[in-house]
Amino acid sequence: MSWDLLFGFVGEVNFGPSFLIGVGAYTAALLNHYAGWPIWACTLSGGAASIVAGLALAVPALRLSGPYFGLVTLVAVLMLQNIIVLFAGITGGEIGLDLPDVLAVDDSNNYWIALVFMGVSGLLLFGLSRSAVGLILQASGQDAIQAGALGFNVTKHKLAAFCVSALFSGLAGAMLIFYEGTASVGTVVDIAVGVQVIIAAVLGGRRTIIGAALGAIFLIGMGEILRPLGEASTFVVSGIALLAIMIAPSGFLGAWLSREGR
Repeated sequence: MSWDLLFGFVGEVNFGPSFLIGVGAYTAALLNHYAGWPIWACTLSGGAASIVAGLALAVPALRLSGPYFGLVTLVAVLMLQNIIVLFAGITGGEIGLDLPDVLAVDDSNNYWIALVFMGVSGLLLFGLSRSAVGLILQASGQDAIQAGALGFNVTKHKLAAFCVSALFSGLAGAMLIFYEGTASVGTVVDIAVGVQVIIAAVLGGRRTIIGAALGAIFLIGMGEILRPLGEASTFVVSGIALLAIMIAPSGFLGAWLSREGR
């Protein structure tokens, strides 16, 4: 949902959402593993660290446009992967870093924690997208020159949107590693993780926020249903997602809203 705020409204294609997710995840993991901070403090620190990392990335990157911005975000993921591997003595490298704390031992409790987190995040992001700031972001994404001519600081609003996206990405990354009980490159920083985020958001519907959650539910649900197929399940799910995007480029929710005339 936070990726859709940046792409759907601001029009900036972030090919490396796992960079922000990874920064939040590893910040929380390191604080919990070495300093023994409680989960809530580690999670908030992960979100804050993602904002700082997002600013460091966005300030120079927003001077670029089109595919160049996306390329910078993709390179950032590869750099973070290399940093984690190079400092394996601290980060655990490719093996991963075990955490002394987890969200909950019971799967039902983990489910409700995740559901509440997703619901609150969705409400906040959806409310922001429908506010006056959201309209400015949408105008900036569609025609930055005209938005600037109307007196809006396009760069400032894009930077703010990137920070919001970074915050929720970092919080999600921290929550994920405390569910898994370990932080590893393959779980939070791998490019495949970012691809899943992008596919879910596009599949659900661009510029809808809530559509990203629907797209994620579809991908995960289909993966579970087709699990008996083994390794072939990923291929089948990918094919179904590709076909759905080709048939309805505006996504599930976008197609429904267009049909309803909204």
